[in-house]
Amino acid sequence: MAETHREPVLILTEDAPLLDDLLRLCAAAGAEAEVAHGAPVGEARWRTAPLVLVGGDRADWLRGAPGRPPRRPGVLLIGRDLDDHGIWERGIRIGAEQVVFLPDSEAWLAGRIADATEGVAEPALTVGVVGGRGGAGASTLACALAVTAARSGRRTVLVDGDPLGGGLDVLLGGEAAEGLRWPAFTGSCGRLGAVALEESLPLLHGVRVLSWDRAAPAAPGPEAMHSVLAATRRRGGLVVVDVPRGVDAPTAQAWAQADVGLLVVPAELRALAASGRLASRLSLAVRDVRAVVRGPFTPGLDGAEIARLLGVPLAGELPAERGLSAAVDSGVPPGAAPGSPLARFCAAFLQHALPVGGQGSVAA
Repeated sequence: MAETHREPVLILTEDAPLLDDLLRLCAAAGAEAEVAHGAPVGEARWRTAPLVLVGGDRADWLRGAPGRPPRRPGVLLIGRDLDDHGIWERGIRIGAEQVVFLPDSEAWLAGRIADATEGVAEPALTVGVVGGRGGAGASTLACALAVTAARSGRRTVLVDGDPLGGGLDVLLGGEAAEGLRWPAFTGSCGRLGAVALEESLPLLHGVRVLSWDRAAPAAPGPEAMHSVLAATRRRGGLVVVDVPRGVDAPTAQAWAQADVGLLVVPAELRALAASGRLASRLSLAVRDVRAVVRGPFTPGLDGAEIARLLGVPLAGELPAERGLSAAVDSGVPPGAAPGSPLARFCAAFLQHALPVGGQGSVAA
């Protein structure tokens, strides 16, 4: 999945301390920066930069120097002195979108830099998948959804939210693939650069995968879960999260960012009892919760009846799939065979969830 070229942010200042701060904020936002010392600024660079940061020391030059570049959107005037009332007039004269004061607005400016360099898109449809009981097949379904979406050309990120699971990279046959795992992000807080995060993850079967390594897991806190999921959602497409059955703060944060919750329920009475408690809890956290009922089925306990008893809509039935475990053991990921029951279910679900031409609404 090729990455598009990103133009650097253009910085105009001769103020060394301010330049250091602006370069630091660009790095925090995952953005490259180009510093234009002296004059003039090349018109091509001026026009193509996603954002122009002008230090207060260069505002007068930008307004009055011969050969000054034309006005354009995306110019911010950066100041330090809140008592400098004249900076607002200088901002108007150079056509700045906004006057930004540091250090007070550092967090806002880092986010603005990230937005400009990453592009603004509709947030990704985020699907959380959880098992009604242990071993229900939630991880298998999460992987199959991601693989199916990527096969159709969708930008797709798969997030392993369960530090005690077997690792989704293993399920996808990529445990040795290069890239960062969760331990690199467990201390994250604030805004992460979406592009930098995504490019750091292993690419498996067209899917960017955030999984666990083989070391003793250190579960992410709620701040890290929020930061990571917010970054993965920012670039559109599909984000699939394999969510554990717990009720801790990181799990609650994962559900807080989910658009749809899929509850995977084996068609058996014990699983139905366990899933009922979970369905009630999920319905308080996620607006759209649906049941995915997995066979084999017994008479009188089909998908429609199980969904009715759980009090949630039925997303669909998954018949037992012969040879699935053997295929995974041989390196074939779930959902890789387009004609398999699992792949057909995922394709049908995504056809409604991600219609051609846009994200759209999620049809029940």
